[in-house]
Amino acid sequence: MCGIVGYIGSRDATPIILNGLKRLEYRGYDSAGLAVLQDGAIQVRRDAGKLARLQTLVDEAPLNGHVGIGHTRWATHGEPSARNAHPHLGMTGEVVVVHNGIVENYIELRQELAAEGAIFNSETDSEVIVHLIERYLSAGKGLTEAVRQALVHLKGAHGIVTLSTHEPDKIISARIGNAGGVVIGIGEGEMFIASDLPAILEHTREVVFLESRQLAVVAREGVQVQTLEGKKVNLSIHHVAWDPVSAEKGEYRHFMAKEIHEQVRSLTDTIAGRVDFENGHGVRLPELHLTAEKARRIKKIFITACGTAAHAGMVGKVLIEHIARIPVEVDIASEFRYRDPIVDADTTVLAISQSGETADTLAAMEEARRKGAMLWSIVNAIGSQAMRLADGYISMQSGPEIGVASTKAYTAPLVDLYMLAILLGSLRGSLDKPSRRRLVSDLRLIPDLAGRCLDREGQVEQVAYALKDVQHCLYLGRGINMPTAYEGALKLKEISYIHAEGYPAGEMKHGPIALIDRTMPVVVIAPRDPWYDKMFSQIEQAKARGAVVVALATDSDERIANIVDYVLWVPETPWMLSPVTTVIPLQLLAYHIAAIRGLDVDQPRNLAKSVTVE
Repeated sequence: MCGIVGYIGSRDATPIILNGLKRLEYRGYDSAGLAVLQDGAIQVRRDAGKLARLQTLVDEAPLNGHVGIGHTRWATHGEPSARNAHPHLGMTGEVVVVHNGIVENYIELRQELAAEGAIFNSETDSEVIVHLIERYLSAGKGLTEAVRQALVHLKGAHGIVTLSTHEPDKIISARIGNAGGVVIGIGEGEMFIASDLPAILEHTREVVFLESRQLAVVAREGVQVQTLEGKKVNLSIHHVAWDPVSAEKGEYRHFMAKEIHEQVRSLTDTIAGRVDFENGHGVRLPELHLTAEKARRIKKIFITACGTAAHAGMVGKVLIEHIARIPVEVDIASEFRYRDPIVDADTTVLAISQSGETADTLAAMEEARRKGAMLWSIVNAIGSQAMRLADGYISMQSGPEIGVASTKAYTAPLVDLYMLAILLGSLRGSLDKPSRRRLVSDLRLIPDLAGRCLDREGQVEQVAYALKDVQHCLYLGRGINMPTAYEGALKLKEISYIHAEGYPAGEMKHGPIALIDRTMPVVVIAPRDPWYDKMFSQIEQAKARGAVVVALATDSDERIANIVDYVLWVPETPWMLSPVTTVIPLQLLAYHIAAIRGLDVDQPRNLAKSVTVE
């Protein structure tokens, strides 16, 4: 979850690092710091709080140098404070480290190092790393070898960046496991290091992604990558097409608002180049490397994901089972790897992750790999670990998503899953040509339908004002829109801090109905779909208990309008694509309630964009 930025070159490192950290604020953090080599010595500025505080420290005591590293920390060991903030400086003042991840054996290492005379100045697990590096430097090892030997002692998954006065012309970076990405940006006479692409996109588009158990020696002239065992690795340089301007708010007050409105474009990009609307009405997903033979071998699919991505997976289950007739289970990734799932070579495990670096999802993929399953992923971050680990992947084509509460990276995989279901059904022979043509033709409609939902934002904002002071809220949905209820409730609780629960509507009578009264609004997802009549019955039952009911309904549905208190209108949508349109008003509702309440919409408390530790 933490952010890392590093720079080595001829320019002043401080503003480059601070600007890079600003672009990583979406990851969530509670302290920040940077270290710069200045006049042959390492100078550190760090404090609890936001980057504005760090900027003040730098303004009061300027840092100038051509080599530096910076960090935004999300506390796991030790409270958010100046002494626990990164970077961590060693006892000699000659080595400094920033770190993402958890040192699982830090207590044993701390005791061992303290017995050798190490003095600890923080409560963090990360500080053991700088003392380990100092141990090997004092034994006469060079910086690269000292880092390598230090890393051997660490248990867990890590992203690490270090620099030293011993060899001031280089920065060492390493990645072990799935604690988050490490990307090296290649410039002209300068190099950049970051935990995520937005931090360096304004400087370069040529990047190298570190794989697990790789170490990079970064100098002004270039980078050398090797394994932790010292074996040279041939560089694989990627060109990233993202425009850094897309990481700016532009005309919008918040990134979340911008990203909600970007869904028309992201849905268009998701479909573009993958659907043949003219000749044969087929779907092309070449990065999956899927053949008819492979498709026919699949006996079962597990979809594994966390949070919003898991809700997309629930929609995918309905689509794949209905269209392709393949049994699908949806597993929360953190549960999948601990329950010894029945997975074999005839099973496909599909992981969904916006960041492609979510620790639990990556661990679930590794468990599936160990059991011999075919691995697929749907990811937004190009070059991420989930993309590289999979046998095949689908790129969301959403572009950078900065707001912590995911929006466009939810609707894009809904369309990806719809296309995957069509492709599987076609290859397996379970989908006839007329049905395929109809399903593919429906895809043409979805960007425009999403745009029509966004056109009604003013109506949604009026409802937000009516609900801004509630303390609890119940969301109900059925069938393919049951996950929409879960996602709508998640969005509300994430950014407005209102307690909200999503429930299958048919389960209302099995518990939640006891909570319903005039103080607890009920949001009902009730478009004209195969479950419409059942949902209307749920509305009547909620109204009978005095509830304030907000119904999400299809245009011109006067039957619902006449019984509920508020309506969020959506255009008529083919039912298998309806989760795309039904979720947009709920995203807007959560956004406007949080904005009206004056909350930090883009960086809600205790949350982070990329969850890279358990």
